[in-house]
Amino acid sequence: MDSNNFTRSQKLLDLSQRFRQSKSVFPISDDPSIGQTERSKRPNRAAVLICLFEEEDDIYVILTERSSKLSSYSGEVSLPGGRTDKEDTDDIRTALREAEEEIGLDPTLVDVITVLEPFVTKNVTVVPVMGILWDKQAFNPIPNPGEVESIFYAPLEMFLKDENRRHEEREHGGDKYLLHYFSHKTNNRVYVIWALTAGILIAAASLVFRRPPEFQERASKLWHKNHSSSNVSGIIQPKYIEM
Repeated sequence: MDSNNFTRSQKLLDLSQRFRQSKSVFPISDDPSIGQTERSKRPNRAAVLICLFEEEDDIYVILTERSSKLSSYSGEVSLPGGRTDKEDTDDIRTALREAEEEIGLDPTLVDVITVLEPFVTKNVTVVPVMGILWDKQAFNPIPNPGEVESIFYAPLEMFLKDENRRHEEREHGGDKYLLHYFSHKTNNRVYVIWALTAGILIAAASLVFRRPPEFQERASKLWHKNHSSSNVSGIIQPKYIEM
């Protein structure tokens, strides 16, 4: 990842160092057996990549619009990622492999700095993997036409702001929670980031910027059911943590 053609962002260098040194962040394990054991317990498992880069003094995240040809969640905004394959040794490898397949992101360009607590849905356990793209110019986006309609970038901090946001109250098993919808205009399009993707990005932004959102979050308890930072190696809680 070293190159003489770009200068690493000091903001992202500080972020990387903070995550690696903080006691609130568990070390990412190199032991593939840990990932295999965890997946054997939860076969319906997936990982997504929260890939950050800096541009004009803002930290951005890479997002995709899912292909309209897909049978599920077609046309929705999501983070690059997908289901775990049996060949994947851990969640990091799942996220990087899927990002390469979906948007042509070379895994060697991504410096993984931490993994967030899994988010649980009715159908799958989703593990967010956070990494830094130091050299944005080295990334040549190539959307997989069978999976991705378009690739775009959004400022991560927008997921802490009350601007261009609305919400709906939902209920599941007596648990009342809020679904957040963020509108982002770019490339002459307005993309709406909502539901689980929005929840993951609110959590990530809270950690990166070390502050809670300006709005009431009230996430679904289902998303974090039966999970804690102690039962999965290399995982931190997706809440605001003072570091």
